[in-house]
This record gives sequence, C-alpha cells and structure tokens, in this order.
Amino acid sequence: MTILIPILAFGIIGLVMGIVLAVASKLFYIETDPREEQIAELLPGANCGGCGYAGCSACAAAIVKGEAKVDACPGCNKENIAKIAEIMGVAAVEREPNVARVKCSGTIDKANYKYYFDGSKTCKDVAALQGGDKMCAYACLGYGDCVKACNFNAMSVENGVARANEELCVGCGVCATVCPKQVIEILPKSSPVTVLCNSKDKGAQMKALCSAGCIGCKICEKTCEAGAIKVEDNLAKIDVTLCTGCGACVEKCPKKVISMAQ
Repeated sequence: MTILIPILAFGIIGLVMGIVLAVASKLFYIETDPREEQIAELLPGANCGGCGYAGCSACAAAIVKGEAKVDACPGCNKENIAKIAEIMGVAAVEREPNVARVKCSGTIDKANYKYYFDGSKTCKDVAALQGGDKMCAYACLGYGDCVKACNFNAMSVENGVARANEELCVGCGVCATVCPKQVIEILPKSSPVTVLCNSKDKGAQMKALCSAGCIGCKICEKTCEAGAIKVEDNLAKIDVTLCTGCGACVEKCPKKVISMAQ
C-alpha cells in the first residue's frame, strides 16, 4: 500500500492535467488561414531571415495578412512566386534577382598582415582585436562567418577571401549582415561589373597595405564612356544603372580590382 498510494496519486494527477490541457487546447485554439500552409510549402524552408521575418512560416503568415509582398522571400524562384501570387489572388510579379558580391581582392598572397591570430577562428572575434589581422582596415578577414550563415551553400573562402557562387546565391543578404567588415554587397545579378575593393585609403597608403587594392587613380573613370564610374573617397564606384558592361574599365585598371561578373 505504501508504494501503491503514490502511484495512484501520480496517475490521478496525470489524468487531471491531461484533461486540463485538452480543454485548454480547445478553448484557446487559434484558427489559421489555410493559405499560410500552402504558401509555406512553396518557400525554400531555409529560415534565413532574408525576408525580414523570423522564418519561412512567419513570412507566409505576413504574406497572407498583407504585411509582406508575394515576392518577399528572396530565395523563391519565379515559378513559386507566381504560385504564391495565384494563392493570394493578385497579379504575378517579375523580380530582378540579387546576388552577393565580396568587395575585396586581398588574398593571402596580396594582403599584408599585422599579426597571427591564434584564437577562435571567426571574423567577428578577429575584427574585435585591432580591427582585424589584415593591415587594410576594410579587407575581408576570410574566417568564414558568411559561410556559416549562408543557408544556401553559396559562400566559400578562397585563399583568405570570401566568394559567392552566383548560381547558388539568392541574394538574401544574411552574409552581408554577419560580415563585421561590411565588404559584402547585395547587387542585381545583372550588374555586369564589380569593384573588388572596399578601401577608402589613399593610393600611396593602399600600396603599403595590399598589392591588390584600388588606388583611386581614376583611370577607370576617364576610360568609361558611359560615365558609370566615379572615384569617391579614393575608391572607384560603379553606377549599375549606367554601366553597359563594355569591359573597358576592367581592361584598363592597373590593379585589376575591377571584375566582370561571372
């Protein structure tokens, strides 16, 4: 009896709690719009946050409520966006796909280093110590925080610099968010030319920090017949709305930091 009484007591408590939970689930049940599940199934399920919501389910709910556009998910292809638009009863939209591009050419063989970091190999941790181990204050640190953050396996680190695979990249922008040096830019995939440097240092100083940095010589600016390139803060910048993709700037750049899109 000494053993039986506690067993019965726990059994009764469990039964009562089960009944309470069952009743509560009925009383507090919130009916969801069936369109949320339909739309969620069309989303990639990466929960990357590129849409600005906590995950794919939250994005689907926002679309149904009218808080987000039918093309809110950057990872959705045009076929699925069209299906979402059909579910919502609105016209399908054509969206220019975006991609991530890393504005740095400071590979291990070209960048000069301040110190060797023998600790946690993350960009965030290295950046916290004197701004990073590379002498260029604007350089990609190459420890792969963006690689870990990318849910589409589009990011990699090659010879000390991050690179994006544009065939896999959906332009969600998560990689740019986690980069402590802000060297990742989200651009329209159709952008034909990119400046692979982010430094604002003057040319003479840049040469001492990295052999592959933009020196602000303005040769590209003078070469561009479309007027798409301007040197501002010692760095060449391209207006993608004016660029014709002729490649003249790529050919003339003495430091070879202007690249045609892959």
